[in-house]
Amino acid sequence: MDMPTSVTELLRHAIEEDIGHGDITSSLIIPEDSEAKALFIAKGSFVLAGFPFARLVFHILDQSVSFQTFHAEGAIVRKGDVLGEVAGKTRLLLAGERTSLNILQRLSGIATKAKIVDTRKTTPCHRFMEKYAVRMGGGVNHRFGLFDGILIKDNHIEAVGGIREAVALAKSGHHLAKIEVEVENLKDLEEALAAKADIIMLDNMSIQDMAEAVKITDGRVALEASGNVTLDTVRQVAETGVDMISIGALTHSVTAADISLKIVR
Repeated sequence: MDMPTSVTELLRHAIEEDIGHGDITSSLIIPEDSEAKALFIAKGSFVLAGFPFARLVFHILDQSVSFQTFHAEGAIVRKGDVLGEVAGKTRLLLAGERTSLNILQRLSGIATKAKIVDTRKTTPCHRFMEKYAVRMGGGVNHRFGLFDGILIKDNHIEAVGGIREAVALAKSGHHLAKIEVEVENLKDLEEALAAKADIIMLDNMSIQDMAEAVKITDGRVALEASGNVTLDTVRQVAETGVDMISIGALTHSVTAADISLKIVR
């Protein structure tokens, strides 16, 4: 996987944040020439994601560190499974332990939840990694940022005076991207249809209104359900017949997977 420079720099900063001027404990206790290997062990069941970034953490510390994985990204792993192995200078293994685990645990937690469409509600500067985790969990990425998709939201509509005006302005730019419009009720849905939006986001609508929106559009445009959708209500939303369901909680309210890194001899 091609790694953006921004991700590499982010991981460098994360390592520096943890190590600072040096690992005092390891420098006092571990001989400089000591070598060891350490195993990543699952302490629960989850979908695995994040090893490319965990590997990069150790390679930033020292390119000679050996790194192996025993399960594919996106695999379902069980408690007690040995997920991977890292080998090299003992001090380096301990230096990279916490940063690599923080990333691996968070991304595996995201992958375990992801089954639908994500949002831009990600940890600042972690979007590349967190959207990667969504894909590993079987989910689908929505637009990455403001630069790769047209999504006309309530504030855009308010600023220009209406849905028709906003869509017309977007179309006048002759952009190749599809135009998605956020609507809050069935009246706005009709206006978005009349304006010939490509995708319509049903924002915070009731289950009944979403089902009615599916009937009204009758397949003419793709419908995305959004707003206060949880993993507990997603089945009801899906049964309305919408095409996509976006859940910000996939990335902003994740529970980290439980993984340990154990030195072995």
